[in-house]
Amino acid sequence: MADTPTSIVVLTGAGISAESGIDTFRSEGGLWEQHRIEDVATPEGFARNPDLVLGFYDARREALAAVDPNPAHHALARLETEFSGELLLITQNVDDLHERGGSARVLHMHGELKSALCQSCETRSRWDAPMSAKDGQRPACPVCKAPSLRPDVVWFGEMPYQMDRIYAALATCDLFVSIGTSGAVYPAAGFVQEARAFGAETLELNLEPSEGSHFFATSRHGPAGQLVPQWVDEVLG
Repeated sequence: MADTPTSIVVLTGAGISAESGIDTFRSEGGLWEQHRIEDVATPEGFARNPDLVLGFYDARREALAAVDPNPAHHALARLETEFSGELLLITQNVDDLHERGGSARVLHMHGELKSALCQSCETRSRWDAPMSAKDGQRPACPVCKAPSLRPDVVWFGEMPYQMDRIYAALATCDLFVSIGTSGAVYPAAGFVQEARAFGAETLELNLEPSEGSHFFATSRHGPAGQLVPQWVDEVLG
């Protein structure tokens, strides 16, 4: 690994939030286990049963209040504040734990639970309240007043956000770090190969080897709450 990186791209996945108690796809007994992905995380599922989908994301949004950022989130916020070079923090997570942990510049490539997207005017609005219907009426868009809000999250079959910016950063960074990812969901699973192709050093910090571990020059395995603060200490010297 480069001793003194000047440009770092960090990708975080479900593993970093799981340590705070956020359900992942694989959580036993969690919200995801109670529903088929096709029913609650695809445009087709929303078209079939919007009330089911809106209620599912209302529950996920409400669950955020019961969890807190962990040491890995706080360490990345410290890196943002103290690192003298370029840093891009990309997350696949739709929760707000990075922001609550102190990070101010976070790219949510899969959207955010606390954001609503209006299907009528395409406006995005900060959103903390339920989106599901109350007394038969769904809440109105704050801008155009149409009752056509959906969660501002990227579902399977949709294009992740800000991919041009992400690929530009991968082409110019000298260190790419993946934290708490499965290495199974594309396009994020391909970021390590993209960064390597442009000469970047690569580091995986994960509870266990991911499906893409063999693409990384260095892999460290253990809880993110331990590994990430240790790595940030190394970077900041």
